[in-house]
Amino acid sequence: MKFVRSWIILVLACSISPSEARSSSLSSGLSVQNDKQLSQLDHAEKLENLDAAMSKGLVALRGGAEDEGLINRLKIGAYFGTWYALNIMYNIVNKKMLNAVPAPFTIGSLQFLVGALYSTFLWTTGLRAPPKLSDTGRKAVAQIGFFHSWGQLASMISLGAGPVSFTHIVKALEPFFSALVSALLLGKWMKPQVYASLIPVVGGVGYACLKEKFFSWLAFNAAMASNVLFALRAVCSKSAMTDSVGENITSANLFGLVTWAAFLISVPMFIVTEGSTFLGLWETAAEQSGNMKLVRQLIVSGLFHYLNNEVMYLALSNVHPVTLAVGNTMKRCFIMVASVMVFHNPISLQAALGSAVGISGVLLYSLTKQYYEKVEAEEVEEKGKKRR
Repeated sequence: MKFVRSWIILVLACSISPSEARSSSLSSGLSVQNDKQLSQLDHAEKLENLDAAMSKGLVALRGGAEDEGLINRLKIGAYFGTWYALNIMYNIVNKKMLNAVPAPFTIGSLQFLVGALYSTFLWTTGLRAPPKLSDTGRKAVAQIGFFHSWGQLASMISLGAGPVSFTHIVKALEPFFSALVSALLLGKWMKPQVYASLIPVVGGVGYACLKEKFFSWLAFNAAMASNVLFALRAVCSKSAMTDSVGENITSANLFGLVTWAAFLISVPMFIVTEGSTFLGLWETAAEQSGNMKLVRQLIVSGLFHYLNNEVMYLALSNVHPVTLAVGNTMKRCFIMVASVMVFHNPISLQAALGSAVGISGVLLYSLTKQYYEKVEAEEVEEKGKKRR
């Protein structure tokens, strides 16, 4: 109700602003004509009126800031919710695609192409302002595209080599790598207590993978490589969002450019690794499912991949890379549940307990980080008051 009330007040304020502007203009005209009368006003009374007006203005600004903060939290929540839903659908469709055509490099590259063509369609039709990169921006996009391409292909290898649930148990370690990369590349070190809160995440994931029934070293190593590469992608993307790298470089446009770079980087990889076998794998799958069904699955998986990552970039533009990694880990709970329901891959008690410990560690990390950020903000505010 508070938000609705504030919104109504804002609309009413906007609706009367033109008349207020005209009133202000008339007052200015009168003030020129009656300059002598205004000069006779008591100086103390003017200061008192000014102080009262400033006080009212500060109160209004505080209220507006609170409402703006609420709107921002709701917006971020909507981004994360949409991201989760799209990512769950992508993981299910993608796993079915890999089960039918076990060619992760080629399928991943074609998914990049679907997303790149989708972003180009938006730019050419004018639905989205086309971006223009500077020289610095081109280097940044090439770098992010490299991390995005290899990180996604590593994920595809892991998903193809083992169950969806196992891959996402290992990828729950992403906040650890994100915190490490943020500290080393951005120089943003957090309190030791915050890093210590990541220990349950690492321990829980390690315990979940220990003696796992469906353990695969290929799936494990590929998922770990994906963690590092996606942490680098997030940190470099955040830097590109805050630096001046061109015109119309919104978070969505940035991801569209990164997708094109990732596709171009992935083409030589799939030609070298699967170029001679892909057509045979596709024909074998087409005999069972039909060409049109495979093409439809490929396009749908490519769109889900692009859209879920685009929404993730929208979320990243509003939060710290480590916070995004924490949200990514929480997302994996829903993916694991969905994968068990769809593919009927059982999760052992040990894996369930380890995952629960790891996810609880993510919550602990989030609360610890929030607490020390608040403490640091209060310390900065206190120092500011002392200087005055």
